[in-house]
This record gives sequence, structure tokens and C-alpha cells, in this order.
Amino acid sequence: MKEIYFDHIAATPLSPEVREAMYPFFAGHFGNAQSRHPYGKVPRAALEAARGEIARLIHGEPEEIFFTSSGSESNNLAVKGVAQAYAKRGRHIVASVIEHHSVINPVRSLERQGYQVTWIPVDGNGLVDPGQVEASLGEQTVLLSVMMANNEIGTIEPILRLGEIAQAREVPFHTDAVAAAGMIPIDVQRLGVDLLSLAAPTFGGPKGAAALYVRRGTRILPLIEGGIQEEGRRSGTENVAAVVGMGVAAAAALRQLPWRRDHLIRLRDLLQEGLGKIRYLRLTGDLRQRLPHVVSFCAEYVDGEALVRTLADEGIFAASGSSCTSYALKISPVLTAMGIPANVAQGGVVISLGIENTLEEVQHFLAVFPGILDRLRSVSPLYSDARRKEGEL
Repeated sequence: MKEIYFDHIAATPLSPEVREAMYPFFAGHFGNAQSRHPYGKVPRAALEAARGEIARLIHGEPEEIFFTSSGSESNNLAVKGVAQAYAKRGRHIVASVIEHHSVINPVRSLERQGYQVTWIPVDGNGLVDPGQVEASLGEQTVLLSVMMANNEIGTIEPILRLGEIAQAREVPFHTDAVAAAGMIPIDVQRLGVDLLSLAAPTFGGPKGAAALYVRRGTRILPLIEGGIQEEGRRSGTENVAAVVGMGVAAAAALRQLPWRRDHLIRLRDLLQEGLGKIRYLRLTGDLRQRLPHVVSFCAEYVDGEALVRTLADEGIFAASGSSCTSYALKISPVLTAMGIPANVAQGGVVISLGIENTLEEVQHFLAVFPGILDRLRSVSPLYSDARRKEGEL
């Protein structure tokens, strides 16, 4: 049975180029990048080379890139580090309701410490309203955090407009671009963001490597203290091998971006067209303003987890939501925030494509998926009731 991997938001395979670049730093170049003797020279140079590649991916400057261990750490550093650094100015935070939990939970933690929080709702496509964001900002606001693109539904937020609003009000603006980096063009100068999170595993790099862009002049306090690494903003011995892999992956993502996007959009649109013909299935997220590699939908009269497990039995690997929360077996708060009823949202599935996916794989999925869906729905009394009401039974 041929396996089809449709879960690239969770993790992507390493290319041979990335693996080969990392290997020397597990072997001969094992030294600490902070060591001043010869064993630290090559790791230190490799670290800075990777910093430059990541800066180029988002059109920032190398000195504005700070390495972390994950997108979640980058988000925590951005939220807590900025809020605490600007605490004398005020204690008000604005964030969207569909942020990743690594933004929502730190914001809630600060809320318990006395910060005021304004949660910005989204519409039925998962989009925030810039007007609502602008109205929520005040003199005491120390942070605005709205993700660039949602990892579950693929909707791309109006970051350019939000950046203009934040700059006009002089509010530090953070965007979680973990799902977007390497998939769509990102120019931090044009967008006007002050902080941007990205992580290697979503664009072909290794786990354990991520970064936070911090615009020059933006104040931020560290989460992890105890060393001089990353200009004192993130202490701890650098994971040089992983950072090197992230740098190589970033360079490849930038180089391949035009044809990668075209390839993924062709597959995505074919999937959306085929799925849109299936009864009692709702595509979710904005169908135009979305990531090129994400297709999300809710299948009525079936449980999303059961559907994902059955697909896996057929050698097709997708997800029922965010990989960070899938084991919680809860209805997606993103879908709930969009106004999707719980009985529909429980059938949520996310397909995330990669450059190695093919037209034949998408066609195979569309050929077998309706039968899998019918098989699961056949044991649902609600599905039988729906068909009976339409005179089919």
C-alpha cells in the first residue's frame, strides 16, 4: 500500500541537502559556538550564516534574528518578553481568539497576573476585522498579537493593514508566522511587524530549531536567563546542528518559493474542488485568502478523529486539527470561534500538502475518500435521519 503524507503543518521531511549540512555538527564540528578556542570557530560561523539565511527569508536583518527551540518558545518569548518590557507603559494586550495555544496560554497567564486582555473575534472565514483591532488599541496597550495565517484553517490575516494600524498607534505588533514562513512571501519591512515567529519544521527544517524576529529598537525581556547567547535574549547552549539545518531549509524555501507555491496551489485547488462536491461537507477558512498548502473541512455526521484514523488505515495521513492539541480530543476552538456548530466542528479535518505530494496522490485521495466517508456515516443515526428527511430512505 502506497503511503500518502498530508500532514506537513505538523512536520516536514528533511531534504538530503539539509541532512548533509547538519551532519558535520554532530561529528567533527561538535564544539560550543561560544568557545573562543578553534573548536568554537566553525560552529560560531555556521550559526551566523544560518542567521543570515533566515533573515533573508523574511527580509529582515541578521541582528534581528534570535534562535529558539520551537515556534511555541518564540511565541512565548514575544508575548511575555514584550508585555513585561513595556509594563511601565501599560498592561493591556490585544490578541485574536484563534491564535495558537502558545500565544493564547501566555496571554491568559499574564491576564491572571493583572494584565487586561481584549480578544478580537473572527468572522465565518476566520478573518479578524482591522476596524475592531484599531478600536481596541489604547494608550495602555503594550502588545498586539495576530497570527499571519492559521495553522488549522489556512486563512491568511490582513497583516499589512494591522501593521499600519499598530505603527500609527505605536503599539508593538507580533505575528505568529509559523504556518506561513517558507510558504508565502514575507517582508517584515513592508508588513510593519515588530516581532515575527517562525519554526524550521514547517518549511523543511529540523525539529528543535526556530527563531523570533525582533525589529531593532523593540524592547523585550528574556524568558530564559543565565548566559550571553543570542545577545542575552535567549540563554543556553545553541543547538548548532538544528540551526544549521534551519538555515539551509530557509535558503531552499526562498529559492523554491515561486514554483513551490504554484505546485501547492494546483493541488490545493483540486482538493477543494473535489471535496466541495461531497454532500454534508463544509470547506472551512477563506477559500481565496489562504495558505497554498492547507485544505480544511468539516465532514458532518462523522467524528474527525475517527475519519483521520480510518484514512491512516488506508495509508493516507492527515490531521483532525492542530498537532499541539489533537490528543485532547476536543472540538477545535478555531472552528467554534468561526461560528461552526459543535456537531459539525467535531468532523474537522486538516490536509496540509508538501512539495513531494503529487497530482496522482490527490486524485487517489479524492477517489477513495467518499467511500470511506460513507462507510463511517453508515453507522450514524443522525446521518440516516438526514437522508430520511430528504426522502432517500
